[in-house]
Amino acid sequence: MAEISSPDFPGERLIVCRNRDLATERARKREALLVATERELARIQAHVRRKGSPLRAAVEIGLTVGEVVNTKKMAKHFALDIRDGHFSWARKVDQIAAEAKLDGIYVIRTSVPAEDLSPAHAVQAYKDLARVERAFRSMKTVDLEIRPIRHWTADRVRAHVFLCMLAYHVEWRLRQTLAPLLFHDTDLEAARAERRSPVASTEPSATAKSKKAIKRNANGDPVHSFAGLIDHLGTMTRNTMRMPLAAKHRFTLLSKSTPLQEAAFKLLGFGP
Repeated sequence: MAEISSPDFPGERLIVCRNRDLATERARKREALLVATERELARIQAHVRRKGSPLRAAVEIGLTVGEVVNTKKMAKHFALDIRDGHFSWARKVDQIAAEAKLDGIYVIRTSVPAEDLSPAHAVQAYKDLARVERAFRSMKTVDLEIRPIRHWTADRVRAHVFLCMLAYHVEWRLRQTLAPLLFHDTDLEAARAERRSPVASTEPSATAKSKKAIKRNANGDPVHSFAGLIDHLGTMTRNTMRMPLAAKHRFTLLSKSTPLQEAAFKLLGFGP
């Protein structure tokens, strides 16, 4: 990680990062795509060379080849020689090597002064954008299902979205508070502190690994998924009872809480 400046971005700080794990993955993926593309190109070449093949015109060969290289997004890495009755290709080795030098490198731009946001915190803020993406995915499809919005006026659409935002805030607060009963990592900050660099990926903490391995928390209680815990809390009932011989006499009967429900309510700070 290094902070630089450029006249192309006046008033902004540029933080250059190189993630070694990301570099390795991009190199692996690029080579896999190159090999897969060459496999398809070899198939087309064999088809062109086959006696009596209908694939002979340069235009038809070009369309077939273009579909392959564009689908794999590898057109920039191949030099193609297409003529009537002829097709060959070769890798652009120099261009591939030049791209490989940038593997794992990305730049974060920010206008926030260094005294308010250090380079490490800027990198972490960028990574935390993944939480925003998960939040929108949760609202749109997974949990709250904000779509479709069956409103037509601007005020009602705003109100609908606002209620979904409030609902997601409640969900976020529940996840934070009930974390000891969930598979959530409760020692995330400690795990981040152990990284060799803010650019490196955060490994799960020992607590999270233990939860995943034995399905229990530090107190020995079973841990659950968030959806599973909410479903279990939803089994509680509140019944209005009426005496058979005294129709006007009614009373409320609550179902008995399970140990898990009691633990959840204790974390939330209220009783059933």
